[in-house]
Amino acid sequence: MNEFDLIARLAGTLPADASVVVGVGDDCAVLDVGLADRWLLFKTDAVVEGIHFTPSATPEQIGHKALARALSDIAAMAGTPTHALVTLALAGTFDVSFVEGIYRGMNALAARHKVAIVGGETTTNPERMLISIALLGWAAKDKCVRRSGAKVGDAIFVTGELGGSLAGRHLEFEPRLSEARWLAKSFSIHSMIDLSDGLAGDLRHILKVSDVGAELLAKAIPVSRAAKLRGPEGSATKPRLLAALADGEDFELVFTIASADAVSLLDAWKQKFPALRLSCIGKITTGTGITLRDYQGVRPLNVQGYTHFA
Repeated sequence: MNEFDLIARLAGTLPADASVVVGVGDDCAVLDVGLADRWLLFKTDAVVEGIHFTPSATPEQIGHKALARALSDIAAMAGTPTHALVTLALAGTFDVSFVEGIYRGMNALAARHKVAIVGGETTTNPERMLISIALLGWAAKDKCVRRSGAKVGDAIFVTGELGGSLAGRHLEFEPRLSEARWLAKSFSIHSMIDLSDGLAGDLRHILKVSDVGAELLAKAIPVSRAAKLRGPEGSATKPRLLAALADGEDFELVFTIASADAVSLLDAWKQKFPALRLSCIGKITTGTGITLRDYQGVRPLNVQGYTHFA
């Protein structure tokens, strides 16, 4: 049973109430707290030593990533983050200056995005460090973007470049908060998700809840220069496209929009965000799953993204 099998099994047992607009199955929970113009976003995310960072990471990088992952999920719904709680689980003996460095990394990122860190919890975890962030935010009711709105014929876009993030970028990425809000304000974005587990895995979440398929154009996928040309020592060569599809930890945005708006979106994006690449990588289709168009024609894409417990 992998991560998503477990989530699906547990989801049907969870209690809810009338305030829940979106529960399990999107980047954030969406709650109606009685305000006329906006919904409350609620998110939690965790980083674990040995899984999301290694001992070579600086404490500032660890703190940055811990908060940035949760902020990226707020971005995926075109929201604005406001307040965070931090749960910090440490070994029985620890370096106080290292912990202070973690908070320097978190505090700097929080300050840039006007997020107040308002408390949390400290506890012992004998084997490894764990940091969990609980985050609140707001999204305008008419601009909140979910995973479930993709439509047949939509163009599929991705920000930035993909693959090779584990070379270092995964510890220093900037969540695409301002870009996502601009997209939702300027265009009718049908669906959106952030890329934590790889394009091949995360795009499937949109397809599943929207009940559609997708065709990706191999040559249009923006592959990062950091994407590895070779696998681990002694293993076969790892194609760079495979890295872009499956490496994960990119934290870019994938979204869909009516194909009629694609050209105007690209033109407006270049004016607004000239330093950040935006690529149209395919289209939403009927059916299910993902196909890939390359020099061999169109074939099913069997590559999966990263999955815990797999």
